[in-house]
Amino acid sequence: MSTTGRSWMRHISMKLPLVLCFLLVTFVPLAIQTRALSGYFRQEVIAQNRIEAQNRCLILANEMTDAEYMKNYQDQARVSGLNAELNSTADIFGGRLVVVDKNFRIVRDSFKLSEGRTIVVEEVLKAFGGQPQYHLNDTKEFYYVAYPISEKQVGESTENVPSVSGILLMTVSTEKLSQIPQAVMEKTGLLQMMLLLAAAALDIVFAVLLMRPFRNLQNQLKVVSEGNLDQKIDVHTYAETSDISDTVNRTIDTLRTVDQSRQEFVSNVSHELKTPITSIRVLADSLMGMDNPPVELYQEFMEDISREIDREAKIIDDLLTLVRMDRSSPDLTITSVSVNALVEDVLRRLRPIARKRNIELSYESIREVRADLDEVKFTLAVTNLVENAIKYNREEGWVRVSLDADHKFFYIEVSDNGIGIPTEFQPHVFERFYRVDKARSRESGGTGLGLAITRNIILLHHGAIRLKSEEGTGTTFTVRIPLNYIDMSAQ
Repeated sequence: MSTTGRSWMRHISMKLPLVLCFLLVTFVPLAIQTRALSGYFRQEVIAQNRIEAQNRCLILANEMTDAEYMKNYQDQARVSGLNAELNSTADIFGGRLVVVDKNFRIVRDSFKLSEGRTIVVEEVLKAFGGQPQYHLNDTKEFYYVAYPISEKQVGESTENVPSVSGILLMTVSTEKLSQIPQAVMEKTGLLQMMLLLAAAALDIVFAVLLMRPFRNLQNQLKVVSEGNLDQKIDVHTYAETSDISDTVNRTIDTLRTVDQSRQEFVSNVSHELKTPITSIRVLADSLMGMDNPPVELYQEFMEDISREIDREAKIIDDLLTLVRMDRSSPDLTITSVSVNALVEDVLRRLRPIARKRNIELSYESIREVRADLDEVKFTLAVTNLVENAIKYNREEGWVRVSLDADHKFFYIEVSDNGIGIPTEFQPHVFERFYRVDKARSRESGGTGLGLAITRNIILLHHGAIRLKSEEGTGTTFTVRIPLNYIDMSAQ
């Protein structure tokens, strides 16, 4: 549909198509009923007229038999009364009456057009067998009634069937019979108009009643659109409005959660950025308050200030990384990467940190794996997982990294026997600035953003990450990534 068409449709109330549908549902049965009644009426009129014509022909045929019409049809004095009756009958039925003799010659025609001519039609031939005939033509424009005129019996006859001396053939047009009387048409039309008007009024009332819950829903949505996220949508009149209400309520809950998360994020960012600056200021003020401090003390303070500056820079770098990945179209440089080599490179850089804490760092590769990855970003994700396993471990603990794949995905598992994560904290570990042990996290140089960044990177690769942890026993992160990257934005 074109933009103009969609714009035009936006200005049409849903009541209009509802009313039109109701009217259509009302009008179609009425039209079908009218047509059916018209056909039935037509058939009944023709059938009734045929019966009357047959009865009239029977009477005329008997009278013609008694008057020996076929012998005396030329004697006007004897048959004038019957001729007048034939003409009258033809006029009454709006048809034509002809009398046919044994030689198939027309001896009497109410139209005076075919007297003396020969007529050979199927109904006449069959009627000479002694049985009345009736035929309605294929187009139902006219019908025949053929009645045998028997010879008058004088005395007793040995014949069971009287001989036929002629045929009385009536032809009647059904054109006038097919026309429904004007009075009936007018009454039917008036009745239908009244029914349609009544139906239209009822349809409008029904449409208003049907649309009332949607209007209520619309009013509640307007309140939400003005920024009131505490508004609950409660319209459960129909299954559809109930589904819409539930869907919108879930959306509102999500928006409320996002809004709260945004507020918490801003608060956390302010706090995290302020903490190193406060430390730097305290150290600097302490130095400035001393008279001729020793070089050793001065150097110690400067080292502390340098560490706080590095921490501030790391927080800013992590924030910028999150912002870049939160964009609607984050930049990914996808190439075919050896995942084995990538993991080995990460472990090689982190082994010195593990050795410093006497932590055993092992790696198991089941098979050679190549996948479509953004090598820089995915390296950061793996680094965060392994580095956390080392930092939040106990002395002389162990960290095990394994890599495996099937025909569709590859899997990286990072396990440790460290301090573990309490069950109630596990749903929140991927949130920004969330720390299970805030003091220990800051001591180890953590910003609370590492796992949030890791999760975003994995989602950008259309993957998934799963956490399994038990407090005091250890933690396992399992990452699943498709071997082939499909750019969803290009589809």
